[in-house]
Amino acid sequence: MGDVVGSPGRDMVQEYLPKLKTKYQPPHVTIINGENSAAGKGINEKIYKNFLEWGAQAVTMGNHTWDKQEIFNFIDDATYMVRPGNLPPNMPGRDIVYIKSNGIEIAVINLLGRTFMQPVDDPFRKFDELYKEAKKRTNIIFVDFHAEATSEKQALGWYTDGKVSAVIGTHTHVQTSDNRILPNQTAYISDVGMTGPYDEILGMEKQAVLKKFLTGLPVRFEVPKSGRTQLSGVLIDIDATTGKASKIERIQINDDHPFFS
Repeated sequence: MGDVVGSPGRDMVQEYLPKLKTKYQPPHVTIINGENSAAGKGINEKIYKNFLEWGAQAVTMGNHTWDKQEIFNFIDDATYMVRPGNLPPNMPGRDIVYIKSNGIEIAVINLLGRTFMQPVDDPFRKFDELYKEAKKRTNIIFVDFHAEATSEKQALGWYTDGKVSAVIGTHTHVQTSDNRILPNQTAYISDVGMTGPYDEILGMEKQAVLKKFLTGLPVRFEVPKSGRTQLSGVLIDIDATTGKASKIERIQINDDHPFFS
C-alpha cells in the first residue's frame, strides 16, 4: 500500500485494509509505506502500532524517516519497521526485516534513490549486500524503492529481475500504469501511488502548492483534515517456494474507482 499521507490516509487504511483482506482471501502479507503518515512527514509510534493492529505485517519508510524526533525513541524496538538500507552506516533501526506468514519467511528491504534526492549511498551496491543476507533465509524478497526518477526505479527493477519477488516504487505519490512481471518473474511498478487526500496535490493542500508555483515564495504545506480520499496499492501473487511472482494488479479506491467487495 503506497505512501500513507496524514490522517486521511490512515483513515483509509483502517477502513479498507480489512475489506481488501476479505475480498482477496488472503493476502497473507500486507506491507505499508508509512513515511508520510504523521501529518505528511514522518511517523510516530502510535501510528506504527496502529498499522500493525489494522493488518499490516511490515512498515517501510523513505526520505522522511527522521522527520519526527519521536522515532529515535522507538525505532530500535520496532521489529516490523524497515528504514532505507543505504543511509550512512550505524543508523538506528533495521535495514532489512523478516516476517512470517503460514510458516513462510519474507524479507523486506527498503532503499532510497539518489537521482533528485538527498545524498545517500549507492542503492545498487547496498542491494547486493542485503540480497546476499536475505537469500540465506528465504527466496521471497520484497523491495520498496523510494525514489524520484522513473529511470532509476526501472534500472533497479531490471538489475534485480529474477533475484527478488518484487520491486515496488514509492515516493512520487502518483500511481503508474506500468505494473508488469519482468522476464525472470520479478513483479514491478514504478510507483504504487498514494493513500490520502484525493482532491489535493500529492496529499498536500492544493492552494498552498499552487501559491508556491505561482509566486516562488516559501509556503507551509499541510495535509487537509477533510475532503475526499483515496487508497493506492498493488496485489502481488508470489510462489511460496521459488519466490517468483506471477501477477501484479493495481488497486485504486476513490470516488472514481469505488470499492466493490
